[in-house]
Amino acid sequence: MNIFDKLQKGIISKSAEETQSIAASLATALPFNQILKLSGTLGTGKTTFVQGLAKAWQISETVKSPTFNLYSIYKGSRQLVHLDAYRLNSPSEAESLLIEEFLAPPFCLAIEWPENVLGWLEDECWLLQFSIKRENEHHIKLEAWPKTGIPKI
Repeated sequence: MNIFDKLQKGIISKSAEETQSIAASLATALPFNQILKLSGTLGTGKTTFVQGLAKAWQISETVKSPTFNLYSIYKGSRQLVHLDAYRLNSPSEAESLLIEEFLAPPFCLAIEWPENVLGWLEDECWLLQFSIKRENEHHIKLEAWPKTGIPKI
C-alpha cells in the first residue's frame, strides 16, 4: 500500500517523529507544484507535518508556524511556502499577499487554517485533515484532491 492509499484510509501518528515521517513519505511522492491544505484544530500536528516535508526536501532552516508573519519561504530541493491563514478572514486577504508571485517551481504551498480562505486556489489543492483521536494519537487523512487525481506509484 503506497502513501496515498494509506492517507486516504487515514494514518494514526503517536509522536512528532511519526508525523514528520509520514510527511516525508508523502513529500517524496508529491507531484511538483503542489498545494496542500492542512485543516485541523490547534495542536493536531499541522506544523509538525510541514517540518517533515521540509526535512524530506533538505531544508536546513527551522520550520515553525508563521502565524505572525503569515507565511515563510524555505528553499531546499523543492521550495516550500508555509502559509498560516489563521489571522486571515477572506480569500481576498490571501490574494493580497501575492504568494503566487513567490512560487518558484518545483514548489509546495502548505496552507494551515485553509477554512479561513475558502475558495482561494480551491481547484488545485489537496486537503489533509488533522485531528486527535486519543491522547498521543493524531489522525491524518487525505480528504480531497484535484480532479487530475493522485499519482500512480
